[in-house]
Amino acid sequence: MIHSSQRLLAVIVLGVLAMAGSLSLTADIPESETRSAAGQPDYTPDEKLKFPADYREWVFLTSGLDMSYNTVVMDMGGSTFDNVFVTPEAYAAFKKTGQWPQGTQLVKEARAASQKGSINRHGHFQRGEPVEVEVHVKDARFPGGWAFFIFASHEPATRVPEAAACYDCHRRNAAVDTTFVQFYPTLLPVANAFGEARGALDPK
Repeated sequence: MIHSSQRLLAVIVLGVLAMAGSLSLTADIPESETRSAAGQPDYTPDEKLKFPADYREWVFLTSGLDMSYNTVVMDMGGSTFDNVFVTPEAYAAFKKTGQWPQGTQLVKEARAASQKGSINRHGHFQRGEPVEVEVHVKDARFPGGWAFFIFASHEPATRVPEAAACYDCHRRNAAVDTTFVQFYPTLLPVANAFGEARGALDPK
């Protein structure tokens, strides 16, 4: 017969073993997956950015059709939608402060626009897989504190060289910290309320 004190000891031992098991499972999770789960950018040892496979589950910011920052309109062979997403952690921080925290990742995906399909008779809708995915990362390790990465596949991408025109364009024209918050209708009023927006559009 097991005495009550023995039963109590057995319960304590089982509890300790269960805690140890959970700790060992946590320790087995790669550091990169832990960072990714926290919304942080995940790099290879040579500082290529790993493809953010779950970005479609992030916060949707905006969608643009055939947007261009050039005065001369180029024929791209068809219309294109740009969809922009941001990590939930960065979105929540921006709502509280009007600023992007370190580790912010914004994804812009380009998808082909179609007019003919199913019952549609007017306007455009999105179709097919993304033709390109671009990630804008806030990380102090890079010159200027931000970096661009362009993905043509799910393979890790090399940082776009700092001399590329996109960096200067974002520095000169972005409403908040090199990001085009002026085109994000849910965040522009936040930036204006905190006095962080620079040369932004009217939020109405």
